[in-house]
Amino acid sequence: MIGPLGALAAINLESSALMSNGLKRLLIVSPHFPPVNAADMQRVRMLLPFFKQNGWQVEVLAVAPEQTTSPRDEWLLRGIPGDIPVHHARALGLAWSHIPGLGSLGFRAMRAFARAGSYLLKERKFDLIYFSTTVFELHILGPRWKKKFNVPFVIDYQDPWVNDYYRDHPEITPPGGRLKFAIIDRIHRWMEPRVLKECAGITAVASAYPEQIRNRYPWLKNIPTLIQPFCAAKSDWARLADARPLSTSFEKSDGSIHWVYVGVVVPMMELALRSFFRALQSANAEKIRNKLKIYFIGTSYAPPGTAKPGVLPLAKEYGLDKIVHESCARVPYSDALNYMRSADALLAFGTNDLGYTASKIYPYLLARRPLLAIYNENSSVIKILNEVGGGVCVPFNNDETIDSVASRVNRYWLCNNVYRR
Repeated sequence: MIGPLGALAAINLESSALMSNGLKRLLIVSPHFPPVNAADMQRVRMLLPFFKQNGWQVEVLAVAPEQTTSPRDEWLLRGIPGDIPVHHARALGLAWSHIPGLGSLGFRAMRAFARAGSYLLKERKFDLIYFSTTVFELHILGPRWKKKFNVPFVIDYQDPWVNDYYRDHPEITPPGGRLKFAIIDRIHRWMEPRVLKECAGITAVASAYPEQIRNRYPWLKNIPTLIQPFCAAKSDWARLADARPLSTSFEKSDGSIHWVYVGVVVPMMELALRSFFRALQSANAEKIRNKLKIYFIGTSYAPPGTAKPGVLPLAKEYGLDKIVHESCARVPYSDALNYMRSADALLAFGTNDLGYTASKIYPYLLARRPLLAIYNENSSVIKILNEVGGGVCVPFNNDETIDSVASRVNRYWLCNNVYRR
């Protein structure tokens, strides 16, 4: 089986411009990096142990941790290999983050990254630049560095850079509100084709993303592409003894059955969530309801103290607000793993976006707990679980009714008692 970095090398070797470079020195652009606890740095963090094995000398360019709005988790930092240099660029201060559109981390860090990256590329003679981040604005530096230093670059699509979902579904309010989304969307639609024209290859977490790119830019049909799904690190579970204990709000000895969902909740998950709650509302679920506590943890990307519950209002509609507990604030990654390991069962909900894939599915599987996954039938999660087992799949299509999906949740999950350890 080819390792992740071997696969990345395979992408570049398909490009004649890169074949003679050797690909020994790699600069990774990852603005979020431990101890910052942000979702988009997990891929880089988990890849690091493989670089040396595949003959890569790696350095990371990140933003100074105190200049990001994401929480910190020192436990993450203790797992980073000590021989990998990490360079921190100082972005504009957090006071700028309140400016719609222009206050994002990408724009605040643009000048600092341009200067720091140029210095590193001049002094260290890198062979390849790898952008792995959802801070998409910084990708514009790729063509600039390529022209100035003759260093090719590869882009990692963890999420779509340009997202047509909210244009196709105007009834759904995008994260951050319509004004902020409109500003960013306009900028991203201008940036993306200009960057991709100079890009040596792309990696993506799901096959839908390269397909969307090729449909949008037919002239990119031959760009080298690697589908590298989200992953999880077994070593993280081994290190959990070094993590802080969970808060007393999650009390395992209270005689209840504890189900846990960890991760952001977005409006696109409404069909899956409502179907789950509708199943629990049914008469044959009364016995389990009386013993059940359901925890939704880290459901919002909003800054601490500003997030509004997105799950509790739905649970209340189904009379389940007494057993559903929602914590909007993001939690340290080590806490997330501890919640998964401590649960009696895990819950995973997909969206009605056909290209959606979930970064949490592999940590969920490594937690080795009963798992209920309610996902669109086209999601890669359904394929993964069908291939490896480890969970109960309830696929849906976007034209189904809530009652239709709920009936399958009842049949496959509640009636079979598979939620017990």
